[in-house]
Amino acid sequence: MDVDNSIETEVTVNVIEKEKIAVPSKWKVVLLNDDYTPIDFVVSILIDIFNKSHEDAVKITLEVHNNGRGIAGIYTLEVADQKISDIHVIANKEGYPLRAIAEQI
Repeated sequence: MDVDNSIETEVTVNVIEKEKIAVPSKWKVVLLNDDYTPIDFVVSILIDIFNKSHEDAVKITLEVHNNGRGIAGIYTLEVADQKISDIHVIANKEGYPLRAIAEQI
C-alpha cells in the first residue's frame, strides 16, 4: 500500500480594494436677527432644537441680537436642513419671522 504524503493546498487570495469614503461636509446653522421675534423664543428654540444649555442659548441669542447673526450649531447638511426646517415651522406657527440659514464650513 502506497501512501501519498503530499498535500495539495489551494490558496485563494482576495484582494479588497479600499474605497475612499468622503467625510461629509459640515454646515453651520446660522440664526438671523429680526426686529420681531422675542429673545425668549430664540432661547427656547436653541434649547429645544439644538439641545443647548440655558446659558449657551442666552449667549447665542445675544450674539444674534447684537451682531445680526449667530451660530446655533454645526452639522451635516441633512441635519442642518432639518433643524432649519424645524425652526421655520415652529416660528411660523407662533407668528414669528425668525429665519435660519446653512453655510458650509
